[in-house]
Amino acid sequence: MRVVIAGGTSGVGLAAAARLAAGGDEVFITGRSDERLQSALKELGGQVKGEVADARDTEAMRALFERLGSVDHLIITVTGRGGAGPLSALTGDGLLAAVRNKLVPHLLTAQAALPVLSKEGSITFLTAASAGAAYPGVATLAAVNGAIEATVPGLAVELAPVRVNAISPGVIDTDWWSEIGDEARTAFLEGTAASLPTGRVGTPEDVAATIEYVVRNAFVTGTVLTVDGGGRLKA
Repeated sequence: MRVVIAGGTSGVGLAAAARLAAGGDEVFITGRSDERLQSALKELGGQVKGEVADARDTEAMRALFERLGSVDHLIITVTGRGGAGPLSALTGDGLLAAVRNKLVPHLLTAQAALPVLSKEGSITFLTAASAGAAYPGVATLAAVNGAIEATVPGLAVELAPVRVNAISPGVIDTDWWSEIGDEARTAFLEGTAASLPTGRVGTPEDVAATIEYVVRNAFVTGTVLTVDGGGRLKA
């Protein structure tokens, strides 16, 4: 199978690329940074190919899929910084940036792939458990991730027999948290781990295992699978 992972140069996308390639799939990754792309390709040991492509550039993504030709499965893990904070601090520009950095590239990358996507294939979105979280400061994140999740059932019907699913991770130890600083990141991750039924936060590999499941299981569509270590069970 040929699998394209948009945003596959780091974090969950990179872990998914490694897992699917190890399972024998032909994997192609994209990312905005050539430095990260080359680092990812080196880490993956030559089994994976890739190209610099900004998922926010719809025309560039259409051209990419035209060059690639037939694709069996599309996984979209692209995200952006920002979006967290109280409603009182929200600005129009900040809200639009959050939408442009995740909601827009997810849906329009899926659109760009449709002409070459196998009818026996799938589209998998990566959202976040913030879509259903009831914590202060996550309203914008919830709005963006919740919007993607809300499209899944309708797209599963509209695009059938192409399967459409989303994976909704909880707190995962990735570079996404690096902007808060090492000390604050460590304290946050340790505190979160202590509060979870699993006793730890997630790893990119945990999420990659769930991505592989929905890619390989041809009887799963229209679902949003939560991978949060039981975070949703907290009072």
